[in-house]
Amino acid sequence: MGLGSAPHVFSAPPIYKQHYQRPRPVSCVPQLHFRRCKFDPGRPLISFRMDKTNQFKVFCSQVEEEESLSDEACELVNGTEVTIGEGDDSISALLFQAVKNNNSTGILLLSDIFGFEDSSTRDFAYRIACNGYNVLVPDLFHGDPWTKDRPMSYLEQWIAKQNPQRLAKDIFVSAKWMIDEFAAVGISKKLGLIGFCFGGGRVVDILSQDQGDKDPLCPINVLEDIGKRNKESKMVVFKERGHGFAHRPQTPEEDGDAEEAFNIMRNWLHNGLLVQI
Repeated sequence: MGLGSAPHVFSAPPIYKQHYQRPRPVSCVPQLHFRRCKFDPGRPLISFRMDKTNQFKVFCSQVEEEESLSDEACELVNGTEVTIGEGDDSISALLFQAVKNNNSTGILLLSDIFGFEDSSTRDFAYRIACNGYNVLVPDLFHGDPWTKDRPMSYLEQWIAKQNPQRLAKDIFVSAKWMIDEFAAVGISKKLGLIGFCFGGGRVVDILSQDQGDKDPLCPINVLEDIGKRNKESKMVVFKERGHGFAHRPQTPEEDGDAEEAFNIMRNWLHNGLLVQI
């Protein structure tokens, strides 16, 4: 999971100019069949009830199923297509919801340049949801993500089209939507934020709002020092690993470190969002 600086004008990360992925095995994540929700603003999309073991059960309360979930759908996670907002300002998103072990906490997952429908991003969102979360993956690129069949010479031009103000607005709207949905049913308003590469840079953008805009890119030794001084932050470096290895591992070695990175993230989310202090 990569975090970046917060420049006003985005430029192509050097890694994308030289990085070509090897074919990966078919994902072990069960195939999800998505439902499309149509709802009115007066009723919450997310609803919960308590079972006998005090576990939250989560449902899409206003579904008009255009395509039913097949028997192959994962029994632990529901996938739903949602539209946030109206008209030209609307945002498409995928919502992954834990069913049996829902902890009533939201995660906003910001994708890399390949967009919210990319299989690696979906698989990662699914894994987070399987740990009890409700994961929203917004379409940051409004139907125009970068695709691997485009000439790399066009990448800078494509990135230049991604307006920072529009991206920030979409992210804030998506976060507010999740918080409002949870508030409507009287549960947690806590929200975690995760990003990969391009999306990781946007995490920094959001968390550094109203701060200085000329902060230098922090080298690893500076980040390590920050981690020592601020116990509420955590920084882990996986040496000699490729770009985006955490959700796109390319070698058996990266597979192992990707699993370790996921476990570190899972514990971080649990301690920061679920543990009562």
